[in-house]
Amino acid sequence: MAATLLFLSTLLSTLVASSAFSERETLIQFKNSIVDPTKALSDWSNTTSIHHCSWTGVSCTNPFLVSSINLQSLNLSGEISSSLCNLVNLTHLNLADNFFNQPIPLHLSECVSLVTLNLSNNLIWGTLPDQISQFKKMEFLDFSRNHVEGKIPDSIGSLHHLKVLNFGSNLLSGEISPGVFGNFTELVVLDLSHNPFLVSEIPADFGKLSKLEQLLLQSSGFYGEIPGFFNGLKSLKILDLSQNNLTGSLPRIELLLSSSPRNLVSFDVSQNKLSGPFPNGVCESKSLVHLSLHTNFFNGSISNEFIVKCTNLEKFEVQNNGFSGKFPSWLWSLPKIKLIRGENNRFTGEIPDSISEAAQLEHVQIDNNSFTTKFPLGVGKLRSLYRLSASLNGLYGELPPNFCDSPVMSIIDFSHNFLSGNIPEMKNCRKLVSLSLANNRNPDLCGPGLPNSCLNDSSASKSFSFAKLTFALVFIAIAFAIFVFAFGFYMIRSYKKSRLGLWRSVFFYPLRVTEQELLMSMDEKSVRGNGGNFGRVYVVNLPSGEFVVVKKILNFSYQSSKALKNEVKTLAKIRHKNVVKIMGFCHSDDSIFMIYEYLPKGSLGDFLGKPDFDFSWSLRLKIAIGIARGLAYLHRDYLPHLLNRNLKSNNILLDADFEPKLTDFALDRIIGENTFQSIISSQSTSSCYLAPEYGHMKKATEQNDTYSFGVVLLELLTGRKAEENKSGGAPLDVVKWVRRKINITDGASRVLDPKVSSLFRQQMLDALEIALRCTSVVPEKRPSMYEVVRSLQSLEIM
Repeated sequence: MAATLLFLSTLLSTLVASSAFSERETLIQFKNSIVDPTKALSDWSNTTSIHHCSWTGVSCTNPFLVSSINLQSLNLSGEISSSLCNLVNLTHLNLADNFFNQPIPLHLSECVSLVTLNLSNNLIWGTLPDQISQFKKMEFLDFSRNHVEGKIPDSIGSLHHLKVLNFGSNLLSGEISPGVFGNFTELVVLDLSHNPFLVSEIPADFGKLSKLEQLLLQSSGFYGEIPGFFNGLKSLKILDLSQNNLTGSLPRIELLLSSSPRNLVSFDVSQNKLSGPFPNGVCESKSLVHLSLHTNFFNGSISNEFIVKCTNLEKFEVQNNGFSGKFPSWLWSLPKIKLIRGENNRFTGEIPDSISEAAQLEHVQIDNNSFTTKFPLGVGKLRSLYRLSASLNGLYGELPPNFCDSPVMSIIDFSHNFLSGNIPEMKNCRKLVSLSLANNRNPDLCGPGLPNSCLNDSSASKSFSFAKLTFALVFIAIAFAIFVFAFGFYMIRSYKKSRLGLWRSVFFYPLRVTEQELLMSMDEKSVRGNGGNFGRVYVVNLPSGEFVVVKKILNFSYQSSKALKNEVKTLAKIRHKNVVKIMGFCHSDDSIFMIYEYLPKGSLGDFLGKPDFDFSWSLRLKIAIGIARGLAYLHRDYLPHLLNRNLKSNNILLDADFEPKLTDFALDRIIGENTFQSIISSQSTSSCYLAPEYGHMKKATEQNDTYSFGVVLLELLTGRKAEENKSGGAPLDVVKWVRRKINITDGASRVLDPKVSSLFRQQMLDALEIALRCTSVVPEKRPSMYEVVRSLQSLEIM
């Protein structure tokens, strides 16, 4: 008996060891199929003594069987091999936020135990094939933020076990067939957002998804009326249908909420073409936090009884509609309300003093309505309020002494009202960036610095004796003489200061300079360019002796100081040798001054096209690789991912070692999308850097940046500017010029800059092929910038 037990124990140990060896070898085989530039998987090795269940990203259900692999955000690329399917207990695979560039890996359906697959934010491309139905056991499927395109196949409806399906931020197109989603009875999250090429009505069978908690369809191509599916969505918490082309009225929300009265948290149908009355039943869900109906055609009144039930409401957005009647007074006293936006409607009523009960209120905009009210005394008690805007209304009376007591108040706009009386001292307004009181009852408006100082003339006259008056006149005469003596010097400096207005500065590096010193140094002598249509560029010598570049941008975005700071801070956190450092910024209500590091050699555009432009091939290749690395970093490595959107040779600066650095990147985040589009489209001299599809695309893409890079690479290869006229005819951009030349026999060689030694001709021809791929008319055929980096780097070793 003892011998038998010993045998069985030995056999079990052998099987365990054999299984462990097999699982270990499978992991090594998978590692060999991928590229790991940062050596993140260095411990995946047969030479290490670390157990494979303790390797990076690996988890096991028992001492040797792998159940989960999580390799998110490790800069991996290469091939997702089916060798993983030899791990018979593998249930969870997460390869998100990497650079895998291949079609959807359907061979992973052979992993019989796999229930979670996350490939989001990679370079996965191609159409969704019918064979996607092979993922029979899948419960969590995330292909978001890739380049998946084409129609959603009907066969996907056979994945009955799905709980999460995320195809957000892709290139899906066409109509969604009726009945495809009706069988997803276990589905909790459905995300089809940010697919601008979808052209579909919202399927009515969504109403069968009784367990659905999140329905995310924003920023896609959905059109038509919203079907009456709410009655079936008994578990819905988040509904986002914003930024589509939906029309008609909202179905009766009461049907949804009568069946699930406490679930709904966020309801967003903004930026559509919806009409009809306000959905008064939406607050039957007392858990509602975010309600957004803005930028539609809704009309009618909003019931005060409705608002009473919204006890957890934080965001209320109904601006840009046709609402009328009294503004719901209960809204001003909701304990958790943070944002109230109702501008551009026809609301009447008042702002009650009970606003002081909204202790968390941060942002109020009710401009362009018909409010008739005195300024509420309770505003001064709101410690979180940073924006209060009520222009173009009927506000009257005086401003209370504490109206600016909020320690974070940044923007106040009471212009175009009927305010009068005294303007209180604003010593507590330390964060104030903008105060507008224009177009009120100006003759009655009084305060420090205004023609009417608010003094009571009768009482003042009684207080003056003749002697005091004589002394005052003598003192004034002496003061006037001193004033005349210093007038010239004072006027020069005060003129400069007067144009500065109220400025705030944020420095990300230790710049030993004040806003006044910096801005007064920006004169005509320091101008170094007009900065395109975005603003002038100055080179400023700071008091410390160091130089910085200052770019003036008109403040089109009308963001709050806090929001603007956050956007610039996002860009200033970038740390890459091929991206210019943002040292800080100053801003007022009218302008933004971006402060960049100074690079004395200037821009690549300053060198290109000159008769003496004679950079060696190695230097040109070094510059091209540096630009590509900078773009690849913005696109994929930096979080949040950014698009350059303004790449051209004049926006590529060179340091002392001719290392290129990108500047003027992601300006759309600062000035706003609409303004950015308008300015870019007006820059005719830079239009040759824009991809052909730029004018009609609904959103900017990485492929747009890739096209711009291709143009710059052609400039480096040909020695020509992107657009020039050497023959006296119409200007011809370099892409068209190159494509015409290569249609001639041996044209490819004829476009290359003859100043470069013929020893490097083959490398230049290979680089030319890369440039032509980058400038392909079809966006999908352009390589990613990481592919470009690898291709150019391969030329260095030739």
